[in-house]
Amino acid sequence: MLAPYWMDSSGVDCTAELCMASHPIEQLSATYLGKNSSELEPEELRVLNSLHTQTPLSRDAADLSDDVATFGDRLSDKVAAVGGSWSFIIIFSLILLGWMLLNTDILSHFGMAFDPYPYIFLNLLLSTLAAVQAPVIMMSQNRQSAKDRLAAAHDFEVNLRAELDIRRLHAKIDEIAARNAELMEEIRALRQRST
Repeated sequence: MLAPYWMDSSGVDCTAELCMASHPIEQLSATYLGKNSSELEPEELRVLNSLHTQTPLSRDAADLSDDVATFGDRLSDKVAAVGGSWSFIIIFSLILLGWMLLNTDILSHFGMAFDPYPYIFLNLLLSTLAAVQAPVIMMSQNRQSAKDRLAAAHDFEVNLRAELDIRRLHAKIDEIAARNAELMEEIRALRQRST
């Protein structure tokens, strides 16, 4: 089987392995992106490195984000997950209703209501909860936004890698077709000579 045959950027004919070994990132950058390697974005450089080393590029963006998450990040995610659930809303509503019934009907008959209507202590607790919970939920939203940006950058890398792989396959198929046409011509010429 014949080795793939390419032309080096300097105009020197070489096999794919020789061209790639001499200056792989420069060659890939110029061929597929039309840029000098010094002009490459970090994502593009990662893609070209993965093309050169033939390593997979895809990875789970959520795992990448979780790897760098601090304790505070994980805590804010859990608080936001609990605070934004129907379970929390139902349980919290039942606690509020119980507090009001306890201080309005049950304990007020015995003169022991610790927070009678208008429930000033309950308002203080709710305000404190809101003051603490709101920034924690905003931290979680910021973290989710960072995860989304990471996922978008990763999607770009994977899409670029797929596009470059398709271009490379097209180039190889065109090369094989051209070599096949040359070989067919040689075979025809040999047949004509032998007859």
